[in-house]
Amino acid sequence: MFPMQAAWLDAASPVLDPFGLMRATQAYWQDTFERSVLYWDVMRQRGNQYLEHMAQTRPNVLGFDAEVLIDGRDLPHPVNYELMRILPPEGVTLDPLKRPFVVVDPRAGHGPGIGGFKPDSEIGVAMRAGHPCYFIGFLPFPMPGQHVEDVVDAEIAFLREVGARHAGEKPVVIGNCQAGWQLMMAAALAPDAFGPILIAGAPLSYWAGERGRYPMRYTGGLLGGSWLTALAGDLGAGLFDGAWLVQNFERLNPANTLWAKQYRLYADVDDESARYLQFERWWGGHIVLNAQEIQYIVDNLFIGNRLSTAQLITRDGRRIDLRNVRSPIVVFCSQGDNITPPPQALGWISDLYDGVEDIVANEQTIVYCVHDSTGHLGIFVSGSISRREHAEFTANMDYIDVLPPGLYETAITARDGAETTDGDYLLEFRPRGVDDLQPLVQPREDDERRFATVARLSESGLALYQHYAQPWMQLLMTPEAGRWIRRLHPIRLGYKLLSDRNPLIAPIPVFAEHIRRHRQPLADDNPLRQWEGMLASVIENGLKAYGEWRDRTGERLFLDIYGQPWLQALAGIGPDQARTRPHPGRLPEHRQFLQMRRDALRERIAVGGVREAIVRALIYILGGAPTTDERNFQRLKATREELGKSLDLHHFKMLVREQFFILKLDVRAALEALPTLIRRDGDTDIEAHLAHITHILDASGPQSEQVRTRFARVKALFARAAA
Repeated sequence: MFPMQAAWLDAASPVLDPFGLMRATQAYWQDTFERSVLYWDVMRQRGNQYLEHMAQTRPNVLGFDAEVLIDGRDLPHPVNYELMRILPPEGVTLDPLKRPFVVVDPRAGHGPGIGGFKPDSEIGVAMRAGHPCYFIGFLPFPMPGQHVEDVVDAEIAFLREVGARHAGEKPVVIGNCQAGWQLMMAAALAPDAFGPILIAGAPLSYWAGERGRYPMRYTGGLLGGSWLTALAGDLGAGLFDGAWLVQNFERLNPANTLWAKQYRLYADVDDESARYLQFERWWGGHIVLNAQEIQYIVDNLFIGNRLSTAQLITRDGRRIDLRNVRSPIVVFCSQGDNITPPPQALGWISDLYDGVEDIVANEQTIVYCVHDSTGHLGIFVSGSISRREHAEFTANMDYIDVLPPGLYETAITARDGAETTDGDYLLEFRPRGVDDLQPLVQPREDDERRFATVARLSESGLALYQHYAQPWMQLLMTPEAGRWIRRLHPIRLGYKLLSDRNPLIAPIPVFAEHIRRHRQPLADDNPLRQWEGMLASVIENGLKAYGEWRDRTGERLFLDIYGQPWLQALAGIGPDQARTRPHPGRLPEHRQFLQMRRDALRERIAVGGVREAIVRALIYILGGAPTTDERNFQRLKATREELGKSLDLHHFKMLVREQFFILKLDVRAALEALPTLIRRDGDTDIEAHLAHITHILDASGPQSEQVRTRFARVKALFARAAA
């Protein structure tokens, strides 16, 4: 349009278009065209990014430089995993004397790196705190014959190497999602290789859940068992395409997958494209598993649910019993996680233990934190989660390592200005019982019978497939046919078709570049843009309603089908069968073990000196408080230094645990032995010891009446030692 005409139209617009509707309409359709071109150009970039990423030898999305220390392909049982040392970025200084951190990412269809995706990540938080960091990643394709147990053994070897590099200091190990159960298996087989363990969004009890929510647990039953897993592996000529796992995740939320995710990009393509491409680089990094690996996972975990009740036995006869884990376990989950909801993250505790006394007797410390709202990926990707929850866990791992055995719930509150803590938040630990988990786990015996029915029928269906169909499938399928099937997977194909390999895409980048040079985004108050937003909300809500209906229907089908008495009887589950799975905490040999533990501890009540007396007195006094927090740890560290420079953290931890056990066993006898312990060292400086205990109590804030009463009793016992 000529300048004179444009000026004339601008001057006449108040008369020709007094309400501005024509101008708003013209601006909207111009912006719609521009956004459409830019949207498809972002999709083209996504496709190119996918092809470039998949062509790499070691594709990952780590936001940090790293060097490979151990290649798992060189191990006695080769695996496609590797141990990497994270190199500190500019401006970050590491303290080699601090405890190392190791992050392990899930091999659940995507490639590695999400735990170090950006500066505000698990790796980023640990490095900013000065901790040396390591990463256990994996390659896109497995080694021939690779098994889940081989991966577990490789992770043990990696962690032993990290410990050897740090003078035997056991690393903090973080396992995200599916890496969490792998690490727990490894820690049960080699407990001496692990320091504190943080499992974030990791499923360990696969039948657990709440009716009306978390429908993924019904998938195995609705699909008829694990024979389809075997079929998928055979169609891949012995390889299972991780894109199928990604597709399962996407099916959980059709509103987001089919509309909201793409509409957010289209609606705000000027600002959203960089974030979208960054996330898609990981989400689209599909990997491959061996057919026997995924079959083991589905049969023993997702459908069989054998991990949390010590039913798994390795090929060489080792039982995987999570009660063997000696390191503190931190479980981080969220109410907003529909992939690993709190029941599946925490249900293993009530599956394995009959009560908190069992946890204590096994010398285990279990800490759990339940976030109110973040989604599955937010647990280990969200910047706000990293700056708050992960930062607090990182800062307090040494405290968690010396917490007395038991079950604790954490609470993170804003700091009130106390001088004894660093950072903006305060981490508190509140003792809990196993029964306190029931509102979160919501166990139901009738649902347990349904899932047990699925597991047993799945075994029969898989056996029939393996006997009658699998030989023919393996005869027909070739490696080349398996590659073509993977290439034609709808998710993979969606990336490739919208890339520069498609000649029809060629004009898009040209138009997009021209639009970016002259781009003037539409104002938010444009009425048509607002109507578009309302229509988008209607579509999204409609898809949400469809998803909720689908989930309700699937749950109803599952409950009705597998709740049939005749079907349960066919699976070998009788009407009077009290429990479909063993409860290790109630077995006779376990109760015998508990009695032997008690007898051994009773003999040590009067063993020790002043050091044991002070720690025992502190545990007794602080045991009267409803919570403990990181301020106490600052004083406990001072206590360790004052008790003796030769007492390192490991031996101090053992000292705290032993005195805790003795108090739990017989508190009266333990207290009556305090004067004897003090006299044994010939130490008469009673006032100094009491002043030190007073200092610790003052650091914990206002004291409850119970704490004051207990302290008065300790003073009387200490005074008896001086008499």
